[in-house]
Amino acid sequence: MIPPIDMDKNETYHLYGAYFAPLRSSDAIEMLGEGLTGEDLAQVPEHWLSYPAPPASAHTALALLYTFFTAAALIGNGLVIFIFATTKSLRTSSNLLILQLAILDFIMMAKAPIFIYNSIMRGFATGAMGCKIFGLMGSYSGIGAGMTNACIAYDRHSTITRPLDGRLSQGKAILMVAFIWIYATPWSLMPLFEVWGRYVPEGYLTSCTFDYLSNTFDTKLFVGCIFLCSYVFPMTMIIYFYSGIVRQVFAHEAALREQAKKMNVDSLRSNQNAGAESAEIRIAKAALTVCFLFVASWTPYGVMALIGAFGDQNLLTPGVTMIPAVTCKAVACIDPWVYAISHPKYRQELQRRMPWLQINEPSDSASTGTTATANSAAPASA
Repeated sequence: MIPPIDMDKNETYHLYGAYFAPLRSSDAIEMLGEGLTGEDLAQVPEHWLSYPAPPASAHTALALLYTFFTAAALIGNGLVIFIFATTKSLRTSSNLLILQLAILDFIMMAKAPIFIYNSIMRGFATGAMGCKIFGLMGSYSGIGAGMTNACIAYDRHSTITRPLDGRLSQGKAILMVAFIWIYATPWSLMPLFEVWGRYVPEGYLTSCTFDYLSNTFDTKLFVGCIFLCSYVFPMTMIIYFYSGIVRQVFAHEAALREQAKKMNVDSLRSNQNAGAESAEIRIAKAALTVCFLFVASWTPYGVMALIGAFGDQNLLTPGVTMIPAVTCKAVACIDPWVYAISHPKYRQELQRRMPWLQINEPSDSASTGTTATANSAAPASA
């Protein structure tokens, strides 16, 4: 008989391979980061190395979820990019911001195959280079989307509150788009070249983001600055502009009710169907929806980064940190519906080009004065 070979844990791991480990019989608990060496191991914050590796089912569930998100986001945003870029009547100044948002959301999910591959391989399979690519694309798309949302809020606010002179010019829209990319560039490239901050794996080591766990002054300062510039600034602008829209809407509705009372009529909207909502109310609902989506999708990530840099890091387990990573990807699937797919002229173009989608959108010739008002106030109006 061949005597049993006495091998330590590392030799056994090397023999079976990093990703065959779940198949072997062993009483030892596999830890996150096992099998990583050199640059890949140095890229992983020490915080994660103290946690056991998640079960294979968790990786599988996340891979399937990201596959669904990727398909929905790429198809939805791809349609927005295609329709808006190839339809002359939709090439307006306001629509340029909608196109910009769709491109950024497309980039957000174009990096998902890295995550899916890592999940299938159950670890940090793409290594340091894949992590940097994932982090770079996420930084540009995340920061850019936040600032684009703020610019769209400004455009809607100007159009509704100053209908005569508040329309966005082509030159101003181009400057906004250029500013967004320039604004996101330093926050994206500095961690890439490790000038300030760095991109590191997080959670199950299948996704990457900027480092918020290293206990250094530089890391804490970077997290504080990027939180302020990529979350607080756009959030403040979004809330300010959309609250202005809501105030305008309710002030207008109150004025109409007061005028109707003076004229002894029930409503000044007698030309509308009884079940039809005013354009202003629809705009107010859309404004609140957009604000809620931004808050719901990015607030968890912002809070998690602050906890990692300034709070109790023990609260950030691998499973907990994967939740904010999912929420900020989900919004890339929803944005096309909120900003464009619900827009009448976009739906009309989809109906013309893809009749098999069975979209029933009335043509402009059937529009009433209320519809015209809605189109003039919408962010992607022609």
